[in-house]
Amino acid sequence: MFKIKPSLIALLVLFSVLGWSQQTIENDPELIQNNIDHYIKQAQLALEADDNYEALRNLDDALALAQKTEKQESKGLIYSFKGRLQLIIDQPDKAIASLNKSIEIQRLTKDDANLARSFKTLGEVFISKKDYYQALDYFISAKTLFQQVELENKLAETLLLEGKTYMLLNNYKKARTTLEQALALSRKNNFLSTESESLINQGIVYSELRDYKHGLQATAEGLKIAKANNFVNLKNLAYKVLSDISYSLNDFKKSRDYLIAHTELSDSIRGLKIDLEKNQFNLPLLNNMSAELEQVNKKLEKKEAESTINTLISVLSVALITILSLLTLSLYKNNNIRLKTNNMLHKKNGELILAKEKAELASKTKANFLSTVTHELRTPLYAVTGLSNMLLEENPKPEQIQHLKSLKFSGDYLLTFINDILQINKIEANKVDLEPEPFNLNKKINNIVLALTNSAEDNNVNLHFEYDKDLPENFIADQLKISQILINLVGNSIKFTKDGDIWIRVYKIDQVDKIYTLRFEVEDNGIGITQEKQDHMFESFSQGSIQINRKYGGTGLGLSIVKGLIEILKGQIYLKSEIGKGTTFYFEIPIEFSAIKEAQEVKADYFEGNKEELDLKNVRILVVEDNKINQMITKKILTKMELQCEITDNGEDAVEKIKANDYNIILMDIHMPGISGIEATKRIRMFDKDLTIFALTAVTIEDKMHEFDEAGFTDIIPKPFKQDEFEKKLYNALASKKNISTTS
Repeated sequence: MFKIKPSLIALLVLFSVLGWSQQTIENDPELIQNNIDHYIKQAQLALEADDNYEALRNLDDALALAQKTEKQESKGLIYSFKGRLQLIIDQPDKAIASLNKSIEIQRLTKDDANLARSFKTLGEVFISKKDYYQALDYFISAKTLFQQVELENKLAETLLLEGKTYMLLNNYKKARTTLEQALALSRKNNFLSTESESLINQGIVYSELRDYKHGLQATAEGLKIAKANNFVNLKNLAYKVLSDISYSLNDFKKSRDYLIAHTELSDSIRGLKIDLEKNQFNLPLLNNMSAELEQVNKKLEKKEAESTINTLISVLSVALITILSLLTLSLYKNNNIRLKTNNMLHKKNGELILAKEKAELASKTKANFLSTVTHELRTPLYAVTGLSNMLLEENPKPEQIQHLKSLKFSGDYLLTFINDILQINKIEANKVDLEPEPFNLNKKINNIVLALTNSAEDNNVNLHFEYDKDLPENFIADQLKISQILINLVGNSIKFTKDGDIWIRVYKIDQVDKIYTLRFEVEDNGIGITQEKQDHMFESFSQGSIQINRKYGGTGLGLSIVKGLIEILKGQIYLKSEIGKGTTFYFEIPIEFSAIKEAQEVKADYFEGNKEELDLKNVRILVVEDNKINQMITKKILTKMELQCEITDNGEDAVEKIKANDYNIILMDIHMPGISGIEATKRIRMFDKDLTIFALTAVTIEDKMHEFDEAGFTDIIPKPFKQDEFEKKLYNALASKKNISTTS
């Protein structure tokens, strides 16, 4: 590769410096800047002499010279001054063009202070064109920038202009709010002119809102400030406003006195050739422009003083440039390396995005897979549990009883396993919703202890419940999830404790207002957990060891579900254990105190009467089920209940049968060939609103509940179901039917 020698680079740089020193005087930047300064000073003198057109010509000359320099900020400021002058001499369209050029440059140079001034002036231009909504847009932009650069005097002026614009739009309520902001800022910083004008305009607004009392107060206060500081135009405006308000209050003498003062002062103002409204918007521009031009001139004079130093710096720069040029090659190489690194990062970033999309797709696929597998597993489970229950009740041979019980146990275990997997999937997918409600915590835990007493007695375990006596009993929380957590933890302790004790404790550890942080403890003196296994106890499918899994059983999902539910409740769970001495699980959750007692518990809607009182001979039930085994089991159960049924295997036939016959109850499967059970139910509800229709389904109820409600199902019986609950639901439905005959 060709390489440039450092000596050659230095020589080239030296020639370029010598060429730069031979520039003509006409292109000398210092000379050009001196001429720009001259024209700006002449523009200032013309402004002071009220010769606006001469000031505009001088600014044009300054701008023509500024085009030859690289000083963009000067160009932007000159365009801004031109726009203001063009506004004053009634050239609004030219003013808009100048200000737009100013805004374009000031955005590029990030000159936020002057950009805000340009926005403010542009708003005033659109006021002169009576385009008040456009003016408001620019005032809002100016406000934002003035706040950023902390120019509070300009911010107050902009708020005043915004308020006056709302007045022109007759939006006096909005004007009042904006003027109050301008007034507050002016008082805070002692901006007397803006304070006086804000008060006087507030007087106008209050008058328009028929609040003459506050209108007089505000205007009088504004007049007082104007008199003290000899703000002639503001005094004149205040007299006019006070005259109008006094007239509205029928105080004609005061109205006349104020009007005379206004007229005399108007006549004394020299050169008053424009109306009051235009004075309010344009007169401050001249003073502001002169002040800003003077500020620019001071900066330029400072630059002149620094020009001699710049000459010395230029000489030293030659030496520095030579040295820096030698570094250019090194920087060039480094830049190439950086570019390659950036390209590699972009590529990796693209790969990560693709991986993220694949992960999201995998998550959706997993959810769909679990939903499908759940249905496909529950359907044969219905056959397993149903057949095993029937066989156990049909006087099996003694040697068959143990086999049938084992079959039933296996089916129940598999169903529990499926439900645990679904729960874990919902927690990981953030699909678990909180349902807070008032409840009695002490009573709830007592009920859990009572429910688990039989299991504890099987292992000769004593349950002890300790509830802090100073702790309230009524709270608002998701009691079902708290119950599920405690049932899992206590059940886990029962499983691993023989001939021992389990303590359940609840007490307060913190309180902020109504929010209590409670600690729940479940302590046992069972087999304990090794330190190595404690670190993984809350992971899915985690148990103490293979031997423990074989001896005690379980899926290893219970503690993972517990941890997920506690995190949803914004809590944390902890573990202490020692081999041979026992284990303590404790978790802390925030929970809200409730002054309201728990809601009245609604009893399960099961039939509690005597089925003998029901006349079942005339009852007709239609079973809509496509699976032959499930048809047989359901028919067998109904026959045992002394109920007769008809069977159809698809939704279309079911709809036609129901149209042609009178049925008391429909047992409707969901997934069938042709139309689904949901669609069939929707069609039935079009001609029969009162028929009892149970969804007899193996799908996950939580995922389909809204669809079942919309379709019009009376209730849902999930497969595989408990036979006693199934019977009670049917008897209850039959008992509630008024059209069942009570005589044969």
